[in-house]
Amino acid sequence: MNLKGKVALVTGGGSGIGTAIAERFVADGAKVCITGRRKEMLEKVSKSLPSGSVVICQGDVSKEEDVKRMVETTMKFGGKIDVLVNNAGINHPAPIAELDLKLWEHVIAINLTGPFLLTKAVIPHMLKEGGGSIINIASLGGLRCLPGMPAYCSSKAGLIMLTQQAALEYGSKNIRSNVVCPGGVKTEMTRKDFGQFGEMLGIDPDTFINQIALEIPMRRFAASPEIGGLCSYLASDDSSFMTGAVITLDGGTAVVDVVGAAITASLRRGGIVA
Repeated sequence: MNLKGKVALVTGGGSGIGTAIAERFVADGAKVCITGRRKEMLEKVSKSLPSGSVVICQGDVSKEEDVKRMVETTMKFGGKIDVLVNNAGINHPAPIAELDLKLWEHVIAINLTGPFLLTKAVIPHMLKEGGGSIINIASLGGLRCLPGMPAYCSSKAGLIMLTQQAALEYGSKNIRSNVVCPGGVKTEMTRKDFGQFGEMLGIDPDTFINQIALEIPMRRFAASPEIGGLCSYLASDDSSFMTGAVITLDGGTAVVDVVGAAITASLRRGGIVA
């Protein structure tokens, strides 16, 4: 993709999918501001990329004052914001009856309120520039239920609707808004979340993850750069007539819902769910 001259703000850029998106954007010619809560991780990513291509901004997307600073940092660095990628996300797996209210609120704050605050903050800048591209990273969990993930699935479902709301309200202003719904992706967050299910069953986390991967039609999880490639397309002018789209990137998982089925079946075998 050709992103030369474009300026992007990518949240959750210190690891996993966010880092891969930032790396791809820079490779395709963009200047990028990456944000996250852990400064040392942001600095590590920044040092691995060409000098002058990246700026970092530590902060929490659920805090309005931090969001304001992220936008200001991007504007100071690049003079505009062409692309926003709402990638930062968390999960606290637990069945509904066992999920603490504070953990529920934390997931909603990061996964849904954060993208709302950032979308709200960048739209005025995009309007001044005559358009822009908003890319939200949701999940298959936003399209269907996953056992033990009520807060995560609810937040990602809300993010899908927020994406389409922005597409509806600002399409006439050339601001495009699309959402990517990955299936399993090889990240530390995935290992942690799926590993918890494995531990419930007395199964090594990596073994459990590999068992689930074998049920996916492509027999593997995605690599983070595969998400970065799709995001580069959505950021580019090649996707100029694409808005409001809900794009699954899951190796065929949505066709058979193997992840949810595999987790549920395993938990049933372990006597954890009925």
